[in-house]
Amino acid sequence: MKSALGFALFLVMVINGLPVMGQDYPSISEGQRIKMLKHPGNRPVRMVFDTDTYNEIDDQFALVYALISPELDVKAVYAAPFKNSRSTGPRNGMEKSYEEILRILDKLDRSAEGFAFKGSTSYLANPKSPERSAAALDLIKRATKSGPDDPLYVAAVGAITNVSNAILIDPSIIKNIVVVWLGGNGHNWPHQREFNFRQDLNASRVIFDSGVPFVQLPCTPVVTHFRTTVPEMERYVGGRGPIGDYLLDIFKRYKKDHFAWSKVLWDMTAIAWVINDSWLPSDLVHSPIVTDNYTLSFDNSRHMIRTVYYVNRDPIFRDFFTKLEKQSAK
Repeated sequence: MKSALGFALFLVMVINGLPVMGQDYPSISEGQRIKMLKHPGNRPVRMVFDTDTYNEIDDQFALVYALISPELDVKAVYAAPFKNSRSTGPRNGMEKSYEEILRILDKLDRSAEGFAFKGSTSYLANPKSPERSAAALDLIKRATKSGPDDPLYVAAVGAITNVSNAILIDPSIIKNIVVVWLGGNGHNWPHQREFNFRQDLNASRVIFDSGVPFVQLPCTPVVTHFRTTVPEMERYVGGRGPIGDYLLDIFKRYKKDHFAWSKVLWDMTAIAWVINDSWLPSDLVHSPIVTDNYTLSFDNSRHMIRTVYYVNRDPIFRDFFTKLEKQSAK
């Protein structure tokens, strides 16, 4: 009877595209997880930043925002893989992202030594064989030195490959980190074929299944509202030192026709949540189940995650413009 029920459950999972085989992760009490999902407050927050920096133009804004914010103590930056029209594949995307990180650091007069790390060269094909990239190993080292009462924040704005590889290499780190990821769509959206999520389905599943304290910033229909325009960029970003001029240049070159055009700077919101969560209100919800069909299924017995449901764009841009002005005056 038990075997028949087990086979029936197997068939249901296969038909619905649910993961058949699980991964063993350390247990975190729900109380501890919810405690870690509270905003860290006003102290300088130790964090690392995982970014597919060359994939678009918003990553550059997010990296600059993190580095010029005194509320954040950025310990490392990791280059994430990506594949689109700006790369030939995940490895090439990661290499281009690493080069872009170096350009940003140079314009901010920051050293890359022991700070910028190359990430995964491919997406996660087999959870039992995670890639031991420099980024994943550095994350493990830093997480191991952290603890539940003083976790390391991991802001991630690309495919979650590097972070998931680190968790699979050493699952114990989920007790010592909080992942803040811009990825996926709203839980009521009909699909999850968002760029960061769909690039690496296996890695996305690890984040939702592992029980790691996790703050999700859904792209559609939430972060899609974080828009700005060329006139605003010209007024408050251009002329603010070499980095301001660079950001304005890549923003204007992103599209030839600027008439009645605005651009979403998605990735800045992950940094903004770590700085001030009142700008991005959120709810505690049960972690959904990631299916092979790029959809979500729901089980209210699952652990809790935090999901942002609104973006107040004005105070975030005001904060960024103010800090960029101060940075250029140094």
